[in-house]
Amino acid sequence: MMIDATFWVMISFFAFMGLLIYFKIPQKIKTTLEENIINIKNQIDEADKLKEDAKNILTEQEKKISNSKAEVKQMLNKASEDAEKNVIKTNQDFHNLMETRKKNSEERIKQLKNQALKDIKNASVKIAIESVEKLIKNSLDKSKLDKIYSSSLEETKLALKKKSS
Repeated sequence: MMIDATFWVMISFFAFMGLLIYFKIPQKIKTTLEENIINIKNQIDEADKLKEDAKNILTEQEKKISNSKAEVKQMLNKASEDAEKNVIKTNQDFHNLMETRKKNSEERIKQLKNQALKDIKNASVKIAIESVEKLIKNSLDKSKLDKIYSSSLEETKLALKKKSS
């Protein structure tokens, strides 16, 4: 029987396998692989949890954004309403002020008109009194009296025209 290289390769292979089994290398490899599988599963589970947390946070933030948008819209509507109310109030105040000024002006005009009428009446009375005094002073005869009366009347008319102008 001849011992060739194949025989020694076979013997070396079985010796190598025996050493591997003796030192429990396959069990250690299996244990290491199982630990790696468990670690990977844990990492996947944790990633799933983080993914769920991220989805929850995203949902919460979207709700907050939606609420913020609604609040902003509500605030804009309220500001618009307030602005409209202020414009209306300012407009009403302006009209009330103008109405008050108009009434005051009309009252002042009435007062000035009444004062002017009083002044005209006073001037008329004064002119009439002066005319009567002239008549009495110059009442020597009837023709002269008629002449003075006519001239006084003309003077009164002229004075009234000057006062009214």
